[in-house]
Amino acid sequence: MAAPPPQGKIHLKTSFKSTQTIESIYTGGKVCISQDEQYLITTVGEDIDVIEIKTGKKLWRLKGDTEIITTFAVTPDGHTLVSASRSLQLKTWDLRTGTLTRTLKAHDAPIIVMAIDSTSTLVATGSADSTVKVWDIAGGFCTHNFKGHGGVISAVLFHPDQSKWWLCSGADDCTVRIWNLKTRKQVAVLESHVSVIRGLAVSNSGNSLISGSRDKVVNVWDLTAMKLATTYPIYETLETVGILQKSAVQTIGDKDVSDKEMFYTAGDAGIIRIWDLRSGELIAAQKEEQGSKSGVSDVIYNTASQQLVSITSDQNILFFDIERDLKRVKQIVGYNDEIIDVAYIGEEETHLAVAANSEQIRVFNLKEFECDLVYGHSDIVICLDRNTDGTLMASGSKDNTAKVWTLDLENEDADERYKCIGTCVGHTEAIGAVALTRKTDGLLLTGSQDRTIKCWDLSTADLEEPDENLRFKSHYTIQAHEKDINTIAIAPNDKVFATGSQDKLAKIWNLQEGTLVGTCKGHKRGVWSVKFSPVDQCLATSSGDRTIKLWSLNDFSCLRTFEGHTNSILKVDFLTSGLQLVSCGSDGLVKLWTIRNNECVTTLDNHTEKIWALAVRKDENMVVTGGADSMINMWEDFTELEYAEQKQAKADLVLKEQELSNYLQRKDWKNAITLALSLEQPFRLLQLFNQIQQDRPEHDASVTGLEAVDKVLRGLSLEQIGKLLGYVRDWNTHAKNMRAAQTVLNAILRDRKVQEMITVPGIKDLLDGLIPYSDRHFQRVEALSVRSYVVDYTVQAMDLMTLMGSMDLEEDEEEDVENVNSKAYRKREEERQAKERHDAFAAARSASTTANPSELKASSKDSESMEDVDGDEGDSDEEASEDEEDEEEEEEEDSDEDMA
Repeated sequence: MAAPPPQGKIHLKTSFKSTQTIESIYTGGKVCISQDEQYLITTVGEDIDVIEIKTGKKLWRLKGDTEIITTFAVTPDGHTLVSASRSLQLKTWDLRTGTLTRTLKAHDAPIIVMAIDSTSTLVATGSADSTVKVWDIAGGFCTHNFKGHGGVISAVLFHPDQSKWWLCSGADDCTVRIWNLKTRKQVAVLESHVSVIRGLAVSNSGNSLISGSRDKVVNVWDLTAMKLATTYPIYETLETVGILQKSAVQTIGDKDVSDKEMFYTAGDAGIIRIWDLRSGELIAAQKEEQGSKSGVSDVIYNTASQQLVSITSDQNILFFDIERDLKRVKQIVGYNDEIIDVAYIGEEETHLAVAANSEQIRVFNLKEFECDLVYGHSDIVICLDRNTDGTLMASGSKDNTAKVWTLDLENEDADERYKCIGTCVGHTEAIGAVALTRKTDGLLLTGSQDRTIKCWDLSTADLEEPDENLRFKSHYTIQAHEKDINTIAIAPNDKVFATGSQDKLAKIWNLQEGTLVGTCKGHKRGVWSVKFSPVDQCLATSSGDRTIKLWSLNDFSCLRTFEGHTNSILKVDFLTSGLQLVSCGSDGLVKLWTIRNNECVTTLDNHTEKIWALAVRKDENMVVTGGADSMINMWEDFTELEYAEQKQAKADLVLKEQELSNYLQRKDWKNAITLALSLEQPFRLLQLFNQIQQDRPEHDASVTGLEAVDKVLRGLSLEQIGKLLGYVRDWNTHAKNMRAAQTVLNAILRDRKVQEMITVPGIKDLLDGLIPYSDRHFQRVEALSVRSYVVDYTVQAMDLMTLMGSMDLEEDEEEDVENVNSKAYRKREEERQAKERHDAFAAARSASTTANPSELKASSKDSESMEDVDGDEGDSDEEASEDEEDEEEEEEEDSDEDMA
């Protein structure tokens, strides 16, 4: 691969991609863990997710049928999953491939509970129609249908002793019934509870059955006598019970339990308890989390690791080690509510702190599939901040307090990783912004909806032995804005800080004294975020008016305005040593800006709702965003990688083009066509086919002009045929390329069957583009063929007229001779008559000299009349001569035409 750009120079970032996401994996309902403890199967609305527990990688998402999943179960061998939904469908899935294998209708009402026997062959389903059915998983048919309960079935369990073939069921009619699968009859009805049965379990010996109910007691039944043996009060509404393997755990904490048979319970109190089955003595109890208000809906017993996994009502999955006195060793957050704020923490920034519309701060380990809950606040946490080295974290909440935490993320004990070192009490309304100083850890700024800013002195905190009850003292209090304060940022040199408020203003303050330094006016809506440049004397602000403004800290004037978002811009931060900006907004988009030219370089889109949170890692190679869609995206910088890939791609393209030229030179048509297809060069292919047609040898019987090319086209794969047909479709739209297009199309379709061609990708669209133009080309060829007959007719007519023209030429020559003779004769006659008139006129003039005057006058009159006559005759002579000239010209023209 080509080397990345030189590292000595700062290069602008142009490309980010979402490489990791943290999203909801559990929205409530059933949860299972495979028997080998490798996979976690959870309900996500109408779908089921299969996830690797160690890495968090999602293997499969089993798509539902638009109805909520009510329950599911996994076979002990881990190969099959059986699910049920409100659509009354019972579905069987192959977990090895993630595919659906069978669907059938099981009950007349939704299935509520489900259990699979130890042989992975039978599944029992309990429904709201008060019936219990047993199904053969492989065959997909019902083997048993038990009726007798008077209410919704709430628990089912196969007896672990296969020799007995018993099935136990409980319902909201407060009874437990035992069914014999061999005789298909009811064995016993156990009555003692006064509320719905929520859990059933069989002892290790197989002689006792325990049942847990919402009546806050656990009953132990003697399966030999089929009667109640004892009752243990639990004092909480139970949701689940179970039996621990005997002798699998030797000690719990400092207690020896090697000879005890124990069972566990959990319910609305939100804690797991372990009891002695013989005496009912409480052996161990989970440590109650401070501020936790969630109950437990189910508990999973991992026999290999001897862990109890608690499924809480707030969609958290907690792992407890039995031997370590139910100490929490792992936690998975199943559902994140609206993400309000995020912050990188830790010296190596390997963890991400998240405020997710809850009282707890969620800390995600970005390397492992694990999350810690930090308890302390009594109301929703709104804002977070960390110090420069990531060892301190501050949080602000709707409980009007801010807390400061010391972090030891490498500690194996989850309780020792996060310690509250003090609380800031003094605001009268919710705290919406917090900021820790950058150079030192001595001050904390808080901004509240009470429109004040407080500066807290943290020097009194003891980091070695922190006291969570310590209350920090306020250094000063400022009435800063006229409306809610949304954001606070401290300058890198710790000299000034900036605040943004809903009053449309951003203000600059002196950190030590709390005095106002300047005000930035210009936004038309409230200011949501402020951020100082790491290198320049400027401040960036984002507002609800859909703009980002860059302000000078010298005169507080607006230097630049960035427009591009279509809704409120909620966060902004600097990148690339202050040369670029990154922003997110209510339009669900993340935009990267270059400050120098006000240009939006790229837009990142992987959220479906508004993005509240944005954080940049110190090395600026990773940007994290979180929004109202409960999703957290990790955007990684791919600029250098794409630059190297583009450079390598250009080099590879040059080499391949040279190879293509070499193939064409050597007339290696197979490799040339294949390489041209891979390079997606339709013009080179068109030239190739045209050249082959031009060089077609005589008496060649191939389709394309060379038999070798026909053979290459016959050997193309379906994918290559689809690509080539796409080129043919484009060529076929131009009449000048029609011949090559139709030739290639003929070669492709000639030796292939219809069944093979219909499997070509996109064949329907290709045919829709080929057929109309092909019809048009054939119509044009047919019309040209018809017009070719006119040429034949014209040639034949010209031959006939040539023959007739030779005969007419002889007749015209004879007529010309006769016309010349007649014209000479007429001309001689006219000359003779003119001479006679002239002689007569001369005789008359000589006779007039001897006559009298009267006769002279008469003779003069006669002479005048004679002259008139002569004049008329002269005019007629002139006209005759002109007529003769016209006739001669016409004759010459006729002769020219005849010659032509």
